[in-house]
Amino acid sequence: MGPVGGERLRAARRENDISIGDIAKELHLDEPKVRALERNEFDVLGAPVFAKGHLRKYAELVGVSVDDVMTDYYRMNRSAGAPPVVGPKRKRTRDISIGPWLGAGAVIIVVVAATYLWFGYEPAEPRSEIEPATLAPFTNSEESAEMEDSALLPASDVSDAAEDIDVAPVEEPTARQIEPAVTNQAAAPASSGPQVEMDLVFSGDCWTEVSDASGRRLFYDLGQAGRVVTLSGDAPLHVILGDAANVSIAVDGRDYTIPASARNGRLARLDINVQ
Repeated sequence: MGPVGGERLRAARRENDISIGDIAKELHLDEPKVRALERNEFDVLGAPVFAKGHLRKYAELVGVSVDDVMTDYYRMNRSAGAPPVVGPKRKRTRDISIGPWLGAGAVIIVVVAATYLWFGYEPAEPRSEIEPATLAPFTNSEESAEMEDSALLPASDVSDAAEDIDVAPVEEPTARQIEPAVTNQAAAPASSGPQVEMDLVFSGDCWTEVSDASGRRLFYDLGQAGRVVTLSGDAPLHVILGDAANVSIAVDGRDYTIPASARNGRLARLDINVQ
């Protein structure tokens, strides 16, 4: 009988002349855990979800069929259950014409405008119309308040302020377009508070943002199936999950269940402390 599971990966690594240190770096593991994976000692890695995630990533790194490796894993670990059968995505046919909807929308707009002019029109001084600012994903409430205050400032106040500081009056304010926040952010100085380590294992697409108590943004990206992310920061960690059903969490090496009170549909917001 030939090599199976992790043994198959070790043989491919040696054949491709890849060091164990390089694999450990890519998997974000220490070398003893990588060697345990190659010996099929999956319990060393903690919950089964972590072992499966690392096996998939390892197979991609050394060019081994992921299906073959996962088949070996399920044969050796019956308790882990058979892998789910996922069929191809079905294409949804779109046979709804938007013409009638556009016509109906135009009629509604005309009726609302006529009603307003008939019942609620009152002469008033002309005032500038300001479009609302477009907010980036997960913008905090303080940033939103600052943008709304600046966008709603009357043109006359802006001109007066400009004269006070000897600057030419600005033109009529327009909507501010905010660029999406970048994934990586400069790390704040480390504090001496308690640290918490968290592992995220993605089984599907899930937009994720994680920051710690010191305000450092530890992760801000789209998690995809098979991706495993290990984070560490000052407790508590503030976590936002766009689709909580597509991610499993472990805190300090132990499985963590997302409480129902933290869920709002597919979205979840939670604070994680040291267990």
